[in-house]
Amino acid sequence: MIRLFAALTLVLGVLVAASLAFGDVSLTWQELYQALTGTGDPNSQSTMIVFDLRLPRVLLALLVGVALATAGTMTLAIMRNPLAEPGVLGINSGAAAAAMAVIVLVQDPPVALLQAAGFLGAAAMALAVYGLAWRGGTSSLRIILIGIGLSSLATAGTTFLSAFGDIGDVQRAMVWLAGSVYDANMVKVKLLGLWLIVPVTLALLAARELDLIRFGDNSAKSLGQPVDLVRGLVIVLVTVLSGAAVAVSGLIGFVGLIAPHIARRLVGASHGRILPVAALIGACLVVSADLIGRIILPPAQLPAGIVTGLVGGPFFAYLLWRRRSDHG
Repeated sequence: MIRLFAALTLVLGVLVAASLAFGDVSLTWQELYQALTGTGDPNSQSTMIVFDLRLPRVLLALLVGVALATAGTMTLAIMRNPLAEPGVLGINSGAAAAAMAVIVLVQDPPVALLQAAGFLGAAAMALAVYGLAWRGGTSSLRIILIGIGLSSLATAGTTFLSAFGDIGDVQRAMVWLAGSVYDANMVKVKLLGLWLIVPVTLALLAARELDLIRFGDNSAKSLGQPVDLVRGLVIVLVTVLSGAAVAVSGLIGFVGLIAPHIARRLVGASHGRILPVAALIGACLVVSADLIGRIILPPAQLPAGIVTGLVGGPFFAYLLWRRRSDHG
């Protein structure tokens, strides 16, 4: 476990360094080292590129990856479905609909309003899904079915707004919906970092509860777990994590699905091990997706959400194939 954690940390460090060095204007490793340490005779342009443009972007991508991976791990546990991710709770579609409404209906909305709308849309959708799924208790099946239905409804609303909104506003909304950290700054990094401290800590502390609920409601209840309360609190944590990530980066899909599955393959079924490993893998995924999007078609930049979608689509198909083989 320690060796794996160290290896993933090393991989993340290499990706961060590459993200700081490569882009429209690439830096040599020596120039990067001088800019970061202030030793030698660092070029002022290199220092500006590293600290003002690329470092906030890399750090924001890292934090978004941690948030999405942690939320995805908890979603898989409470839903007990290998194909589940935070989008099942309607979080992504709720955030997208709210953000689209602000962009299309409000003239030149401030960034803070867009982020607040995304978070509140995610929270409202998660609350609606949980409320409608309550029938003297909850079940993962009801939550999944209602989440899919409300997600479709929110997607229809997003499509309606995009069809009748001003073309310029709709284009800006589509860029946000694609998922990107291109407009990162240190204020966003600090706010998101502070925001994640409590929910990520609570997620780690809830590892034992996630292990129990994974075995099924009846088994968990027989061991003394208040299943409905735990599921509700976990949904709150998932909403807080995913909503915050979506608010600052838009929709970066499949991270919450890929990272937990890879982590489970590497460390087994214990969530005490899965959660930190999945967080590191999620950070690596988003940082590498942003890096690939910046260097693959210069000077154009592909949003990180498109890159993760290109990877996540085949991965989702693989999960479907494996699930079919297991039941065959």
